[in-house]
Amino acid sequence: MAVKAIFFDAAGTLMKPRRKVGESYAAFAAKYGVDVLPAALSERFRICFDQAPRLAFPGASADKISELERDWWKRLVARVFEPWRPFLKFDEFFAELFAYFAGPQAWSLYPEVPDTLASLKRSGLRLSVVSNFDSRLAPILNGLGVGSSFEQIFVSSRVGYAKPDPQIFHAALKHHELRPEHALHVGDSEINDRRGAANAGLRGVLVDRSRPAAANDGEHISSLESLLDLVGSSR
Repeated sequence: MAVKAIFFDAAGTLMKPRRKVGESYAAFAAKYGVDVLPAALSERFRICFDQAPRLAFPGASADKISELERDWWKRLVARVFEPWRPFLKFDEFFAELFAYFAGPQAWSLYPEVPDTLASLKRSGLRLSVVSNFDSRLAPILNGLGVGSSFEQIFVSSRVGYAKPDPQIFHAALKHHELRPEHALHVGDSEINDRRGAANAGLRGVLVDRSRPAAANDGEHISSLESLLDLVGSSR
């Protein structure tokens, strides 16, 4: 079946933090009197993030989502810093941290992203984002100069379902009025992206930038540039 649309994960696929999460957390915490090694915070963040509930609020009213998103992140960051309590100015610290990651200055695109997106659009493909992220994502992508490449940005916090739940993929398919076999989803998580998409009936592709280009196949690629050949072969 010909691919008519490509859905992209965001963090780890299109963009990455300009510096490691632990480095940012440590730098902001030090401003408020808490000194922790960045490596310790990176490891603690990984553990707490993996254990956190999904960033999705099924049934929540639209006007409550922003507050729920912020509260979700505040609980997560508080858990990250549990070993270093008391954190007397945690509220002030968190406010600055949350605002920092809301801006494009905290993120950078992977080098191949702008040209790849432009080439895919020129070929007539419809592009959207399907991400376990929150409402800050659209302004970030706009600030990085690629927001206009996407027809729609689906974030789990507003859809009400998070990958690998098939419902978030179904929401994107419904918007595009496409059958699953006409869409491809690419991301950096084996469970959330490749398998999640496959379970929803889409073709799932895993991007692994540590993978040798010679080892690319129909389900694994080392760079988003490979999508041009991968999709071209199905059109």
